[in-house]
Amino acid sequence: MSAIPALAGYTVGITAARRREELGAALERRGARVVYGPAIRIVPLADDSELLDATKRCLDTPLDYVVATTGIGFRGWIDAAETWGLAEPLIAALSRSAILARGPKVRGAVRVTELREAWSPESESTTEVLEHLLANYEVAGRRVAVQLHGEPLRDLVDTLRAAGAEVIEVPVYRWVPPEDELPLRRLIEATATATLDCVTFTSAPAAVNFLRTADELGCGPELRTAMKGPVLCAAVGSVTAAPLLRADIPVVMPARFRLGALVKEVVEQLPARAEVLAPAGHRLELRGCAVVLDDELLPLHGAGMTLLRELAGRPGQVFSREALGRLLPGESSEGHAVEVAIGRLRTALGDPAIIQTVVKRGYRLGVDLT
Repeated sequence: MSAIPALAGYTVGITAARRREELGAALERRGARVVYGPAIRIVPLADDSELLDATKRCLDTPLDYVVATTGIGFRGWIDAAETWGLAEPLIAALSRSAILARGPKVRGAVRVTELREAWSPESESTTEVLEHLLANYEVAGRRVAVQLHGEPLRDLVDTLRAAGAEVIEVPVYRWVPPEDELPLRRLIEATATATLDCVTFTSAPAAVNFLRTADELGCGPELRTAMKGPVLCAAVGSVTAAPLLRADIPVVMPARFRLGALVKEVVEQLPARAEVLAPAGHRLELRGCAVVLDDELLPLHGAGMTLLRELAGRPGQVFSREALGRLLPGESSEGHAVEVAIGRLRTALGDPAIIQTVVKRGYRLGVDLT
């Protein structure tokens, strides 16, 4: 039998707008069911009046320093300037300034434009860029262009302004709410009800709007509770994770801030949360909408998975028919609803001994309590 994919039986939500198909395909290759709910959309660069205004400000008076924060953002800025006929004067203006590039990818984007950075850390840390700028350059009364990429970078901008610099924020790839919010609302509902297993974030604005929209829909408390418990929250990096951490939501993130590394993190973290039991001599692993029984993946949905999770939550304990009946949506604890659901569950699992009947009392998971 071929190996069971690492994410088979799990449902993963994607809030990304850009590269969402790439992320989704990588998760699906590992067996996950993917639900898309873009929390933001990108304003087209050529139509972005705020970026055009910021670019013109950079050309009005010579710049002293330029902080380039992302490779794709820096390239996007130059590409947008090309569409406006401003690429040549912009590159000339940047060449006369000291460019601080936040990390190797940004450094590469700067050099492709035939510019040269004055300094770049290997850490990709915005804080380190700020500290270097303040420690090695005079910023009071100087003009500093800060290339943004969705995030406002308030700490960096406010600190430079407090030090006396004139800061021009260059909002490359500005985020706004999605035009169609229905997929986002569905994703939020699935998260709040814990009917998915993991939700991923690749930008801070997406995280902010995800939480804000949940509050507007009236399910903010339920959403936060789910994200602090059964739903794994995964972010591509520390900047993206910041709004979630401020909401006291635990976040897992890779050491390297890349999509591939985010996928690997989900692959490692999600199965590690699975409950593994040994009823009736079997190995039983509970996943989101399936179980792995010994070496076989068995999809389970609805009442079957609900009852199995309840029995597995307190293995060996006897649950009355009335208690289990209350878990069945739209069903009464009277009649045959529980018996039918348990019967179907036993059939799906293939071994009736996994769920034992305790005469006149109810049902229990068949684990050895000795």
